[in-house]
Amino acid sequence: MIAAEDESAEVGLGPWAGDRPDDPRYDPELLAAGDRRNVVDRYRYWRREAVVADLDTRRHDFHVAIENWQHDFNIGTVVRNANAFLAAEVHIVGLRRWNRRGAMVTDRYQHVRHHPTIEEFVAWAAEADLPVIGIDNLPGSRPMETVTLPRRCVLLFGQEGPGLSEPARVACAELFSIAQYGSTRSINAGVASGIAMHAWIRAHAGPPPG
Repeated sequence: MIAAEDESAEVGLGPWAGDRPDDPRYDPELLAAGDRRNVVDRYRYWRREAVVADLDTRRHDFHVAIENWQHDFNIGTVVRNANAFLAAEVHIVGLRRWNRRGAMVTDRYQHVRHHPTIEEFVAWAAEADLPVIGIDNLPGSRPMETVTLPRRCVLLFGQEGPGLSEPARVACAELFSIAQYGSTRSINAGVASGIAMHAWIRAHAGPPPG
């Protein structure tokens, strides 16, 4: 029941006032009970399936992948960022289970695919003709601030702490790092994913719809 979703919306709307819209995208339960989901105004009162279908018409050409060997808590944030920047798909490599709390229910609107091993993920990327771009501050990584990310690609992130695994590093067509200026050795994958996705947006995307 969509009306019961807890999406922590900052501003909810009450029941629809006036005549109900004659449009199959609208959800009768939401129209009757109100829409308190965390969605932009253009999707208020829409069925979840209608929202996903509309997003699918304009998803971007980049994918996002993250390794999950130790139940990384950053995955929820990565999914939420992918939804915000309209990634084609999120790929979770390793363990199937992940903490969805940080996604703030955006996984209901974002396509998420699981790959049990890095080898299966790499095979999928090769079949889709998508270069794997690793984002990690490893020796030899090129500063992301000095390059333009490919339009069609998969941005791959490692786990908090160890970063990209050795098999993942080998699979990357290129490795890019994010400039840091403080004392910490690394930033977490949730933050890094937002920075990298926005770099892609700046290079390849137009303004968002009104």
